[in-house]
Amino acid sequence: MKRERAYVERRRRQILALMKENPAVRVDELAEKFQVSLITIRRDLQYLEDKNLLVRFYGGAVSAKTEQKEDEEVSMYRRLIAEYAASLVESGDSLFINSSRNALQILKYIKCDNVTVITNNGKAIQTDYPEGISVLMTGGELRHPKDAMVGDFAIRNLQTVFPKKAFVGCSGISPVSGMTTEIAAEVKINELMIQNATKDVYVLADHTKVGKNSSFTSAPVEHIGHLITDEKAPEDVLKQLKERGVQIHQVRREEEAGGVSFEYK
Repeated sequence: MKRERAYVERRRRQILALMKENPAVRVDELAEKFQVSLITIRRDLQYLEDKNLLVRFYGGAVSAKTEQKEDEEVSMYRRLIAEYAASLVESGDSLFINSSRNALQILKYIKCDNVTVITNNGKAIQTDYPEGISVLMTGGELRHPKDAMVGDFAIRNLQTVFPKKAFVGCSGISPVSGMTTEIAAEVKINELMIQNATKDVYVLADHTKVGKNSSFTSAPVEHIGHLITDEKAPEDVLKQLKERGVQIHQVRREEEAGGVSFEYK
């Protein structure tokens, strides 16, 4: 029994050693390398994930440090996207912001005065923003964990509001499905925000969401005026979106200069 336990522990240490050279590993490749069953390798990976040493995905695993680094990078790009979106807000503007956490970040970076924000994002109540911004909540049924306000009450209140601009986040955006979300109750809210914006509609989506399709379409491509994304978004998808009439804005990190640049296509 002790010999078997030592063998298992050695194999798991070897798996971690392999992941220092190659952060992503496959179950089938590990099973072949160590001459054990797929089930055995899955148990090893589950054990190591429970120890926060890796993160499993379908058919394999990735180093926990790699996963953390990727999460930090996405968070950085989302902040830059919000910062750029805020630069498009002008004094006297009125604008929609939906339940997207990324879109809500815009509030922190708005630098002009006399701006009115209409949102169904309940997290706005706990968000700090400059004095020159007035926030109006749609009301409605509060849905956790996003604290999104949805339902008939929110819809009726939105039907009579027509701001200049809409800044909306999404679960995915693609040339095929347009802007999509995972939550059915938010579809009508997003539709109204996009439909009632009198000037510009901006969809905010980092590179992990570009080219992805989620469960429910909030808006077809034809209803999306602008996409704000980052430099890692797939160029082939951006090209197709541009051909469908979407204007592309990309944030780019300038590491040598220690700053950020923005590109408009």
